[in-house]
Amino acid sequence: MIEAVGLTRRFGDLVAVDDLSLRVPDGAILALLGPNGAGKTTTVRMLAGLLTPTAGTATVAGYDVRHDPAAVRGHVGLVTDVPGLYEQMTMPDYLGFFGRIYGLSGDASRRRIDDLLGFFALDEQRRARMAGFSRGMKQKVALARALLHEPQVLFLDEPTSGLDPLAARALRDVILELKHASRSIVLTTHDLAEAERLADEVAIIRHGRLVARGTPAGLRAGSSTETRVRVELAIPCPGAVAALARVEGLDDLRVDGAGHLDFRTRRPTEVNPLAISRLVATGASVVSVTCEVRTLEEAYAAAMSEIDPAALPVTGSEEAAP
Repeated sequence: MIEAVGLTRRFGDLVAVDDLSLRVPDGAILALLGPNGAGKTTTVRMLAGLLTPTAGTATVAGYDVRHDPAAVRGHVGLVTDVPGLYEQMTMPDYLGFFGRIYGLSGDASRRRIDDLLGFFALDEQRRARMAGFSRGMKQKVALARALLHEPQVLFLDEPTSGLDPLAARALRDVILELKHASRSIVLTTHDLAEAERLADEVAIIRHGRLVARGTPAGLRAGSSTETRVRVELAIPCPGAVAALARVEGLDDLRVDGAGHLDFRTRRPTEVNPLAISRLVATGASVVSVTCEVRTLEEAYAAAMSEIDPAALPVTGSEEAAP
């Protein structure tokens, strides 16, 4: 469990994180989104017990980040975009070194290392030095290091940055498995599709302040109530446009060269059934109807607009910010 209230960090006159409140329950993933310099990494460093907040409070895995940062560090795992491995070592030696740092006994450390190498499908490379590993393999080793002491909370800072598509997909699958083990996970990423695929909740930060928060679906819906609809016809229907032109609430009607229709509506549950029935009555052969709501990218763009962050709502979440 992660709870932060009014978390603030100043570096001289620069306010890197400003009055940030977040809550991440067990078994949930929170994606932190924002441009470079928004305060995402500073937030993670404070929550991981690596940086003392200037103001505000936060508890991570039951420990206070201001008063007991060492206990916080002992109960969290951290993976950064640069793994920072001791690459001339083999994985068992490297992970065994960190096992001793975490206070694991020799037998417990060896059992845990064997389990993790098997989990990440790295057992065949256990005798190889890590200098020759691919970027994806190194990220897996970094995750194994973060999980060695079985932490309750994970912080993943751009974990798939620089990975090829297959390696990134494999790592996302691993992250979902870790979530299902009832861990609280904070993920920072610039990949909006990744955030939408993995996160239960998204928090968008600009200039160190929270400007929007909610489920991916909630943020998409909050950015606009408009739905784009595309109707694919088997063959062009001469009367289709005239039939739809009389439907109230149907806007921006267009037809392409193949006779397919596109329109926008704010009331799809009312407009779409009426539009389809009108088309069928006109003799149109409807093959498919595709509805598309606003994307998370559009919600992100709205949050990054020049509106004062204090004026933007925190929306789309089942739970209000503390």
